[in-house]
Amino acid sequence: MSADSGETPPAENSGDSNPPAKRPLGAILLTLFLDLVGFSIIFPLFPAILDSYRGDALLEGLLTFLQSLSPEIGIDDPRLVTLFGGVLGSIYSLLQFLLSPFWGSLSDRIGRRPVLLITISVNMLAALLWAFSGTFTLLVISRVLAGIAGGNIATATAAVADVTPGKERARGMGLVGAAFGLGFILGPAIGGYLSIFDISANGELIAGSGFAYTPFSVAALGVVLLHFINLLWILKALPETRPATTEPRPLNFQVSLGSRWGETVRQTNLANLIYLLSFSGMEFTLAFLVRQRLDFGTTETATMFVVIGVLLAIVQGGLTRRLAQTWGPQKTAVRGMVLVIIGLCGIAMTHENWQLWTSLIPLSVGAAMAMPMLSTIVSTSVSAEEQGAAMGVFRSLGSLSRAIGPFIAAIMYWKLGPSAPYFAAALLLVLPLWLLSGGLARKDRIS
Repeated sequence: MSADSGETPPAENSGDSNPPAKRPLGAILLTLFLDLVGFSIIFPLFPAILDSYRGDALLEGLLTFLQSLSPEIGIDDPRLVTLFGGVLGSIYSLLQFLLSPFWGSLSDRIGRRPVLLITISVNMLAALLWAFSGTFTLLVISRVLAGIAGGNIATATAAVADVTPGKERARGMGLVGAAFGLGFILGPAIGGYLSIFDISANGELIAGSGFAYTPFSVAALGVVLLHFINLLWILKALPETRPATTEPRPLNFQVSLGSRWGETVRQTNLANLIYLLSFSGMEFTLAFLVRQRLDFGTTETATMFVVIGVLLAIVQGGLTRRLAQTWGPQKTAVRGMVLVIIGLCGIAMTHENWQLWTSLIPLSVGAAMAMPMLSTIVSTSVSAEEQGAAMGVFRSLGSLSRAIGPFIAAIMYWKLGPSAPYFAAALLLVLPLWLLSGGLARKDRIS
């Protein structure tokens, strides 16, 4: 980029006197992992949630409203469960979308460590409330709290950027992507496996309080334990990573495409928004598709997500950085998206087990290549002092996609059939491909 192109030079963390290599990344990556676990762990539990809260006034009102959109669909129809899941999942992501810029800019102002401590504590409280949500209202409140605190993804990503110098940034964002992938994929696996242990027969904790054991109490308590370990790890092992600065940073509540950091950031953020809009719909509906077409139960579905998570971790943990060094972040992201398109089309046509597994390989490898590179492009295009704000915008747009994508995919699944969300997602991915291979390339030539 030329000096007058409007881009800020890449961050080098010059304000941090401690060697980045000695900074512990484990606690930060665990935070990212748990944020995605908190979002996805509930996916395989939707049927159990419906069964557990049937008769609850709030739930019955929501189901009646959703059914009114298509009266021909019965109240117990699996497609209604899919749509209900899309609504419940969107609450969490919508709050992340609204709060990510705030948490990111706050971490630029007061530091990454205090923001992480606050949000992890709130996440632990939300999981504890979920564990004993004897009413649907308490469950919704727990998801609201988790969504608010889940906006700390921007802060954690900025902390990783703080401790990985410019040339190591692709590796750092690859590890972020691995934590994301494992969290999103292993969340349903954790929920599925722990749901085997049902302690709901123990009844209420306090009569008339609304707090009671549920079929998912064990899963939620597992998340409480993980957040507690994360909190202790941050307290013990994580120093402040934000570069020292004497200039006060403003708090940011505004959601944007990040145009103030230049055209490359704006176009990459837009590509991220569209990519995750497509991908999140697949992530959400996949469990329903394999149940309907391949007769997968909870255990088989959980195992499928584990395998996907392992593939993501292997590629993002090691191969992504090598590919970025060879091809560059933009080309790596483009080629990853092409693989995702192949995988999406394969899943849409799946009717046998071998077709599913053949399609999941390019999908997983492509996703592991694309997402870390998008965050790398943004992170290396802004100064060290603005990592929190820039990552806040980037993650906020991703959360907006995760709020809208599952709901749109659920409606398409409901109205047009199981294949529709996957073919639509593959078609939509042409737009970020153009932005990265066409739009950004032209911008680079002009600069």
